[in-house]
Amino acid sequence: MAALDEKLQDIYTEVLQRNPGESEFHQAVREVLDSLGPVVAKHPQYVDAAVIRRLCEPERQIIFRVPWVDDSGTVQINRGFRVEFNSALGPYKGGLRFHPSVYLGIVKFLGFEQIFKNSLTGMPIGGGKGGSDFDPKGRSDAEVMRFCQSFMTELYRHIGEYTDVPAGDIGVGGREIGYLFGQYKRITNRYESGVLTGKGLSWGGSQVRPEATGYGTVFFTEQILDRRGDSFEGKRVVISGSGNVAIYAVEKVHQLGGTVVACSDSSGYIVDDKGIDLELLKEIKHDRRGRIHEYPDIARGSAYFVDSGSIWAVPCDIALPCATQNELNGSDARLLIENGCAIVAEGANMPCTPEAFRLLIDAGVTFAPGKAANAGGVATSALEMQQNASRDSWTFEHTEQRLETIMRGIHDRCLETAEEYGTPGDYVAGANIAGFTQVADAMLALGIV
Repeated sequence: MAALDEKLQDIYTEVLQRNPGESEFHQAVREVLDSLGPVVAKHPQYVDAAVIRRLCEPERQIIFRVPWVDDSGTVQINRGFRVEFNSALGPYKGGLRFHPSVYLGIVKFLGFEQIFKNSLTGMPIGGGKGGSDFDPKGRSDAEVMRFCQSFMTELYRHIGEYTDVPAGDIGVGGREIGYLFGQYKRITNRYESGVLTGKGLSWGGSQVRPEATGYGTVFFTEQILDRRGDSFEGKRVVISGSGNVAIYAVEKVHQLGGTVVACSDSSGYIVDDKGIDLELLKEIKHDRRGRIHEYPDIARGSAYFVDSGSIWAVPCDIALPCATQNELNGSDARLLIENGCAIVAEGANMPCTPEAFRLLIDAGVTFAPGKAANAGGVATSALEMQQNASRDSWTFEHTEQRLETIMRGIHDRCLETAEEYGTPGDYVAGANIAGFTQVADAMLALGIV
């Protein structure tokens, strides 16, 4: 990791001191600061007005107890979080994650990333994130409902369509959003559909929202290929994960002529050289909430399951990590490089470790960071907010076209900004600088708030 500019190093040191033990948050901040040297040299006002220091400190951090009763009648206690990080561009916007790994540092890292991701979309939304250490896996629908109702009983007082608009993330899908919205409606006596996004189509949701993050990642990658005069046609693609992001990335890659040969869940990964059977994958993971090891038994072909090792050992032209943070490490990066992978685009939030990212860049692999490549989800959430505000409903085709246009704009903005600041072709620098400068300029215009 290169040395930081002295002023930026002082800011990073302060972040480490003020946020001890929050390694994911430290990593996210450092990754942005690494790109800002040319920016502070050209615009010293960002340092002089403490814009960067203010950006690294959330506007509000909320931690609360979530008591609920399981099916055996036992009272369970979880911890809930909402970090409202920055509202310079609009109401806080970002998902809720329900997973045992959730703690304040994870939520702050996600919220910090969300600031710049949301800025890159060009939509009027700020950055925030939330969640709980509750694990919905293996819980009954009734238990999930009781947890969500207890969670919203505290959260409702902190959110609103003009204040903070949560959505889903890992462990929070349509079922959970429905229970959360139902409790918000019950408590407030308002049908404020714009308070949550990712809703069902019959009660204020948007077409393409389930598909948006996966589709958006593939649209961004398509732009990288198009810039080279290439396409997905005939490409072997490996996609980690098998949740919404991964499943719909598989769908769009196949629509564009590529072949997804591997995907995964926490139990291991499957390889199917003929191409992943999307309908079977949806049946196992969406319809039955099953495990991916079931796939080869049902497919009865050349597919096989691997319960150890790395999915990134599967040879591919394009890798799309779509599972979780820091899932692709230095050893994985070396495997991808040895096997001739040309593009890595992050479909998840910060799925590559700093070592992996540096190895890939040094090897000449084109690398698209999550704050740009996976911005399609929040972009479509903002489109859902537009429809809710106007009491309107758009077709799938219209919404998908809007999403593709937004992703093309993010891609072009990253390249243009990288060129402007002396790092042509660097998607990481372009995304960080373009996302930062828009927020920073808004913060300067608003004064010390």
